Amino acid sequence: MDNKIKEQLQHTLNESNLDNLGRHYAGKVRDNYYNNDKILMVTSDRVSAFDCVLGTIPFKGQILSEIAEFWFDKTKDIVPNHFIKSVDPQVLLVKEAKPLPVEVIVRRYITGSLWRDYQASKHHVYELPFSDNLKMNEKFESPILTPSTKEEYGKHDEPISKNEILKRGLVSKVIYEKAEEYALKLFKKGEEWANEQGLILVDTKYEFGMVGDELIVIDEIHTPDSSRYWVKNEYLERFNKGESQLMLDKENIRQWLIEKGFSGEGNPPNLDDEIRILLSQKYIELYKILTGKDFIPSLGDVSERIKNNLESLNI
Repeated sequence: MDNKIKEQLQHTLNESNLDNLGRHYAGKVRDNYYNNDKILMVTSDRVSAFDCVLGTIPFKGQILSEIAEFWFDKTKDIVPNHFIKSVDPQVLLVKEAKPLPVEVIVRRYITGSLWRDYQASKHHVYELPFSDNLKMNEKFESPILTPSTKEEYGKHDEPISKNEILKRGLVSKVIYEKAEEYALKLFKKGEEWANEQGLILVDTKYEFGMVGDELIVIDEIHTPDSSRYWVKNEYLERFNKGESQLMLDKENIRQWLIEKGFSGEGNPPNLDDEIRILLSQKYIELYKILTGKDFIPSLGDVSERIKNNLESLNI
């Protein structure tokens, strides 16, 4: 697989550039094409961290799309979602929804950005009770919700409390509390499944939207971009020693950036092939463990493959 990853370095999808498919919106990772109340959601191979697009990772778009489809199917009976069908290894046809201007982040452990905020005494923005003596990567008694604003590409998402969301009128109380309920249901399902596979679902973000009067989950669920996963049997020993956890998600690239002195301000360092290959390996490893299936990479020019698949479906 390592040779295939290396070969794919020069064939990754940075931009989709699909013509005549409706209104186009490019986010940090996805290129959405809007047409007739539906969206062709193209998951590129772009990788972002600290709200900056950094480059591309081999097979990343395929892995995210297939894991998202896996979870949309597994959770459709507990929370409605926007998935209709897959039309390419990294293109999903989904319902168009009006996105809520906030994301709901569920956390089971204090780590990552929350740990950094806790150390800097910036965690009070969530208006939640935190103990004064928490340790890095410590488990909460129950999952907590730490929402953030959902900003346009180029702007930083901001941490925010439930009270502030309602005070600003960003989302109605009824809809926001429904989103919280859905987020906790999804997280419980994800946590239970991950545990069975020898993983810990540490935290994750959910995006929601409205289709008419119905609230649904959109974008992706429990992927290594939107979620943090640790290896379960490594957790306790590493925690007791105060060591970093064994990670199978995007946090690997965040840590790489922090080690190089970048955490969102200024210009990010260029990604070298070593970190691009490492992240691809981590995503593939997570895919196999999480889905219980081998990863079958779609090799070659991603852009041409997508165009050919859409043409064959008359899209």
